[in-house]
Amino acid sequence: MRESIVILDFGSQYTQLIARRVRESNVYSEILPFSTTAEEIRARQPRGIILSGGPDSVSRPGSPQCEDGIFQLRVPVLGICYGMQLMAQRMGGEVVPSRTREYGRAQLEVLEDSRLFSALPRTTQVWMSHGDTIVRLPQGFRATGQTPQALGAMECAERSLFGLQFHPEVVHTPEGAKILKNFLYDVCGCQGTWTMHSFIEESVASLRTRLGSGHALCGISGGIDSAVAALLVQRAIGDRLHGIFVDNGLLRQYEFQEVMRTLRRLNLNVLGVDASARFLEPLRDVEDPEQKRKIIGRVFVEVFEEEASRLGPVDFLVQGTLYPDVIESVSVKGPSAVIKSHHNVGGLPEKMRLKLIEPLRELFKDEVRRLGLELGLEEDFVRRHPFPGPGLAVRILGPVSPGRLDLLRRADTIVQEEVRAAGLYNDLWQAFAVLLPIKSVGVMGDERTYEHVTAVRAVTSQDGMTADWVPLPYDVLVRISNRIVNEVKGINRVVYDISSKPPSTIEWE
Repeated sequence: MRESIVILDFGSQYTQLIARRVRESNVYSEILPFSTTAEEIRARQPRGIILSGGPDSVSRPGSPQCEDGIFQLRVPVLGICYGMQLMAQRMGGEVVPSRTREYGRAQLEVLEDSRLFSALPRTTQVWMSHGDTIVRLPQGFRATGQTPQALGAMECAERSLFGLQFHPEVVHTPEGAKILKNFLYDVCGCQGTWTMHSFIEESVASLRTRLGSGHALCGISGGIDSAVAALLVQRAIGDRLHGIFVDNGLLRQYEFQEVMRTLRRLNLNVLGVDASARFLEPLRDVEDPEQKRKIIGRVFVEVFEEEASRLGPVDFLVQGTLYPDVIESVSVKGPSAVIKSHHNVGGLPEKMRLKLIEPLRELFKDEVRRLGLELGLEEDFVRRHPFPGPGLAVRILGPVSPGRLDLLRRADTIVQEEVRAAGLYNDLWQAFAVLLPIKSVGVMGDERTYEHVTAVRAVTSQDGMTADWVPLPYDVLVRISNRIVNEVKGINRVVYDISSKPPSTIEWE
């Protein structure tokens, strides 16, 4: 059985980062809601449990709690920030509001030898973000670290219970990766077997068992996710995988033709289907982005099932759903709000004849790219910027029409060309244009115009869970703006999006 670490999510903005840091140490991690029962965790047989931080106070009525039974599983537990305070409170310690809240950089003094701090200096920089403080340790615990303002670390080594008031997962804690590795390897006894090579072996074996002698359809979008999912399934069942690349009328300029050529070079069994009219008709006059996604998801399924009936007996539908898609579409924190219905997990009808196969739903985006290289994909294809499944429908704010699609395609092509010409493409997570649902007054050739506005978006990210806007060089922005206004008749104004995620999302819809 795969060695794993369970992370209970108490609402921290860094929960996904904890998972990534664990995986970077070649140990599989899984994020679960804080309300997950001890028995549910026991069934997963994890090597260890991490309690995430969170914005709440453990002393507030109604604050998120976990079962006491989690601390009796005889599995090492590491509490981080809120997780440490919760552990202290549930074990009989005392937590009170801090006289002085501690945010940002602090110096941690290691007080006693601890397996967590093995091979670390006695004083090290850490990143704090808390408003409560532990003033009395639970029985059997000892303080192992101290900052100028608060208890920095505690442990009950006999029960393998550990707490860190700071955040080891952020880059502002320089020794944080070592601390997490000490927990994973020295405390939990992990061997570090989580690699893309091992993932391929496990996945192929599992897919062969699950699919048996059946045939599968894979909806290929032209992006890295669906291509890798198809290659993985093809390795398991060969030509019994039937790829379908649907021209939904929402693709970028010349994308259908270019992607088909690429897929055929990969020797994938792919059929190209022009279904653009079937998608655009029901999208006419639809403004709500959630409704757009659901319409597109429904039509995709209809197309797949029709193609399946022509191919003969097909029982499975393969999709390139990723872990961030699952996290954003299903609230892991219980009462938190769902950000959006992702096209791979929120747009499918409840009754679908094809059984769903999602071989990548455990992976973050950077892991999928490494997997793609392991499967033999060319690096240029692997480095392609993510493109939303609903395509340009969610980059056109308001109704989707052939005319508005044409405007956006031409503007987006200019953004892509100029970013590549500047040598910036591989440094960015995404760069694209968005057509806004407004018009503005302009002057062209001494005449008044009243035309569309487009926004340009460029961000950096590691996995799409968080993202920072990029200050593109002014000369690049000037060229993009001049070319769009001069070459795309119907657009007379260009604006630049300088919003990060959070609070904004990467896509506008």
